[in-house]
Amino acid sequence: MAVVKADAYGHGALRCARAALDAGADWLGTATPHEALALRAAGITDVPVMCWLWTPGDPWDRGIEAGLDMSVGGMWALDEVVGAAKAVGRTARIQLKADTGLGRNGCQPADWPELVGAALKAEVDGLVKVTGLWSHFACADEPHHPSIAAQLDVFRSMLDHAERAGVRPEVRHIANSPATLTLPETHFDLVRPGIAMYGVSPSPELGTSAELGLRPVMSLKASVALVKHVPGGHGVSYGHHYVTEGDTTLGLVPLGYADGIPRHASGRGPVLVGDRVRTVAGRVAMDQFVVDLGGDTPSPAPRPCSSAPATGASRPPRTGRWPPTPSRTRSSPGSGARPAGLPGE
Repeated sequence: MAVVKADAYGHGALRCARAALDAGADWLGTATPHEALALRAAGITDVPVMCWLWTPGDPWDRGIEAGLDMSVGGMWALDEVVGAAKAVGRTARIQLKADTGLGRNGCQPADWPELVGAALKAEVDGLVKVTGLWSHFACADEPHHPSIAAQLDVFRSMLDHAERAGVRPEVRHIANSPATLTLPETHFDLVRPGIAMYGVSPSPELGTSAELGLRPVMSLKASVALVKHVPGGHGVSYGHHYVTEGDTTLGLVPLGYADGIPRHASGRGPVLVGDRVRTVAGRVAMDQFVVDLGGDTPSPAPRPCSSAPATGASRPPRTGRWPPTPSRTRSSPGSGARPAGLPGE
């Protein structure tokens, strides 16, 4: 299951969904029904799409008509989906979510028999089809955390109860990105890579992207807008948290936190300028930051040109968006600056 929630982690949901399907993904996953319905409206109609973050009053009827797999983690949700199925006259595809220890959405083990029994009755009545049983890890990104084995034991127990009661799911799944990468015993019938699908390590404890065999699918590029000489002792950017140690050159890069450069990159974020890695000098502003070029004088490009990442959406930029959308990326051969290794690439 390729997870494309949150606009595919800022990379463009529709393009990433199509790329994932072309690469062999059998399922798509979203958080909200609106994300899932948007995929259906864009023409992705021949593969299962699951969405798991439903709230009371959400468009269950539209989800049923669109053939979505809808997560049900409690009696209230089952009641709503059954009511919607009666209203539209179609069978709803549902997946029962077990809370095995994360403590968020999902059915507690003590309430599982009631939910399973009610879902089976609704299935007999032709109102629902239980297509899946699933859960989510709390600490799979922390190797050897005791909760991993504990959750897996609870999940297996809850699966056993549901299947003994008569549930015949198409899929059983619990593995998120870190479990997909490091815990093969959790893979069951499908895995749900999220952040890892975009080439980003789920956590430093598991290893870097390169160590895990991942390659970021997006880079953020810009032209160097200005290069100038400054003397030693010169303050740089808001607050003068960076002061030049001696005569040097400064390069102005027209990207900032509105484009997805995190403010915590101030004073320490790596930036690739030409073939050398530099560091952000001083604070990252909304639409620009500065790098100390150490006396080098790369020529600013006369104008930015578009960059074509591997995946992404083509649409106007949105201020404050994180991660950056590919339509904000800009490149300049030979004189471009690129944040190197920042989150969200």
